[in-house]
Amino acid sequence: MNDILRSPEMEKLAILVEEASRATSEGIKRFVEPASGTLRRAVSRRHHIVFGRRGSGKTSLLRKAAADLTVDRRPIAFVDLEPFKGHSYPDVLISVLIESFERFEDWLETAAIHPATKKSFWERLFGATPTRGAFNRKKASELSQKLESVIRELKLQLHSQDSAELQRITKRRQETAVQGRVGGNVGIPDVAQVSSEIAGTNKANSEEETREAFRRSKIDFLHRNVLEYRHIFNDLAELSDGASFLFLDDLYHIRRSDQAHLLDYFHRIAKGNNLWLKVGTIRHRSQWYIHGDPPVGLKLGDDADEIDLDLTLEKYSLAKTFLLTILQGFVDECSGPPTKQFLADGAVDRLVLASGGVARDFLGIFRRSIDEAIERLQREPRHYRGPKIGAEDVNLAVGKYGDIKLEEFKRDTLEDQQNLEKAFNRVIDFCTRKANANCFLLEQGSDSSEALLIQELVDLRLIHLVRSRVTVSGRPGKVYKAYMLDVSQYTGWRKRRGFQMIEFWRQGSREQLRRASLIYEPDILDF
Repeated sequence: MNDILRSPEMEKLAILVEEASRATSEGIKRFVEPASGTLRRAVSRRHHIVFGRRGSGKTSLLRKAAADLTVDRRPIAFVDLEPFKGHSYPDVLISVLIESFERFEDWLETAAIHPATKKSFWERLFGATPTRGAFNRKKASELSQKLESVIRELKLQLHSQDSAELQRITKRRQETAVQGRVGGNVGIPDVAQVSSEIAGTNKANSEEETREAFRRSKIDFLHRNVLEYRHIFNDLAELSDGASFLFLDDLYHIRRSDQAHLLDYFHRIAKGNNLWLKVGTIRHRSQWYIHGDPPVGLKLGDDADEIDLDLTLEKYSLAKTFLLTILQGFVDECSGPPTKQFLADGAVDRLVLASGGVARDFLGIFRRSIDEAIERLQREPRHYRGPKIGAEDVNLAVGKYGDIKLEEFKRDTLEDQQNLEKAFNRVIDFCTRKANANCFLLEQGSDSSEALLIQELVDLRLIHLVRSRVTVSGRPGKVYKAYMLDVSQYTGWRKRRGFQMIEFWRQGSREQLRRASLIYEPDILDF
């Protein structure tokens, strides 16, 4: 029997896939462009907000763009916003400013001045060497020192108490000189007359004290320093003869009420100053713009454009090709066998379905499917499913991987977790107990609170969009969106009599989605 699953190549493949579960700077060498043109846009001189579910490739795209710009000797700073989760405003803004300036300072001390011949730096980190020469070391050092001074000042603000009552005492000392003269004539007989005069100077001191009471305001400090920070990027542009780029990854970790204010401040620094913002986030977990007088944040279409990385199951064939291309890259790296030798056809479709089109989930489930298949072969060496990873192996892996998704769900939804959990449980109950199917329909254009919660559950990878336009017999004039409950939530229900797996990706499945019994209307359903 072919024991390919326990070969050294497959063992190496499993390790590589496991290591790639989080995007890192080293992972740029394996980058696969999600859609044609996304990388070109990510390095362009335009503000962008990159939308995508967790694991969809936002960080990989941003890191790849940052690496390519670094090789071109463009000033860049890459800031992961997750460490600032839970920080309150304005401290969160001060913290991100510190991190941003420190990363630009790193650039000035490395990529700005390292010669192209220093391959230990360029090849190891970026896999390429720059074509532009190094910049002026003296000017780079002066700008680095300026950034260091700004960072120290920001750190003092960060660790001080906001709104504290303070008193400033100004003392002014004044010194006054007073001059005087004393003189007279001394007469001695038969001797010439002698005249004598004594001059003296006395100093009088006076001191004036002024007391001024005021309240410390970190926000006022930030407002006062916008111009100084703008000057820094003007100096960077002059040094590098071009644009600078700031990458802010995972905005959704910042409190939603603070997100637009944070972006607004950086936009004020950047506007007309050759600094371009690239922001990665989850669409329905973010607030990037607040309409008001004045408006706050980045307005899509005016201030910034969007890059959408959500390759949903609606484009099933494209998602399948993209995910298999990523897997093939790992296989090639470890000189492994062709995927057809260790993956059954049914397993591939089940992996794509279970991942919802998300690359990280696809790889994570695949990694666990290897273990499930090996364990099955150890129990039953002559099992009828053979030595390949099969659909049932994937199903078992999906059930365990579902726990990881739920853990991430809890970490990402601190503010509104209770409402989302209730909405998710209502969908699970509807699909498994009422519709008896893995899919459900929601009226298109609905702006109810339940519809908004479902959109967030889509972004959290617990529900997946499978078709954006469905009509239902007997419901004239109404259009619905079709969603699929995550596979991890109904693996145990598939064998139950009457439960239908709607294979929406296959030809001829359209009619299966047009049933009125699949319409999800929580306002009228009896839960």
